[in-house]
Amino acid sequence: MKLVTFQRPGQAAEPGYLQGSQVISLAGEFGSVIDVLAGGAAALAKASAVTSPSYGVSSVKVLAPVPKPPKIICIGLNYRDHAIETNMAIPETPTVFCKFPTAVIGPGDTVVLPKISVKPDYEAEFAFVIGKGGRHIAAENWRDHVAGYMNLNDVSARDIQLATTQWVMGKTFDTFCPMGPYLATADEIADPHNLDIQLSIGGEVLQKSNTKNLIFDIPKLISHLSSVFTLETGDVVSTGTPSGVGMARGRWLKPGDTMVVQVQGLGELSNPCVAEA
Repeated sequence: MKLVTFQRPGQAAEPGYLQGSQVISLAGEFGSVIDVLAGGAAALAKASAVTSPSYGVSSVKVLAPVPKPPKIICIGLNYRDHAIETNMAIPETPTVFCKFPTAVIGPGDTVVLPKISVKPDYEAEFAFVIGKGGRHIAAENWRDHVAGYMNLNDVSARDIQLATTQWVMGKTFDTFCPMGPYLATADEIADPHNLDIQLSIGGEVLQKSNTKNLIFDIPKLISHLSSVFTLETGDVVSTGTPSGVGMARGRWLKPGDTMVVQVQGLGELSNPCVAEA
């Protein structure tokens, strides 16, 4: 199932799922996509039985699948080639930082390039979303806790990020966390550790890799993260970006650029860039 959050003209956001060119509303059964995830397999079965009302995708606005996640947990330097290109050491333990929910935008929404940064950058990432929460989760039980997968773009202001040893400020400007267009439930992706990932701008492919190249895979990340804090339903974990980022190329985002992130099986996340007014 491809879960979405969408908005009809003049109406509040509501949960639904994609079926071809139609969006099936789940608002009669669930308040949000997080409510669907919290209900586990029973809720997904209930959702799949809903067949109306439906709306043409082109007649609604598709938002980020989880517009207000409890936590946005990001993993840095999780592809060996990316660590090398940024002249940073290959990590022996996951590098963890966060973005705030105010950074979240959906497919087609505009990324605002901040006027206090001259080095805005793109980062195609593969993200997973927590269904069943927990603490001290064993690595071998990871599938019990992953609800689904989606595209994410970890937009970063490199000059702000690298001004200190703490990365958060450069990572969490408003609009710096595009996600979507949908959340593919876990059953839709047979092997999340063998998915092609790429980012292009203006038709030029700037990043291209596969999730099999992750240094820390999903089982390791879930085990590591939950050893410190409780993972909650709706938490987003973004697994890091491959090589080809603008920082390594000397190619910074500029107004008029449109970034397109594509992870195999997860659709296309496209976001244009504009300068902050």
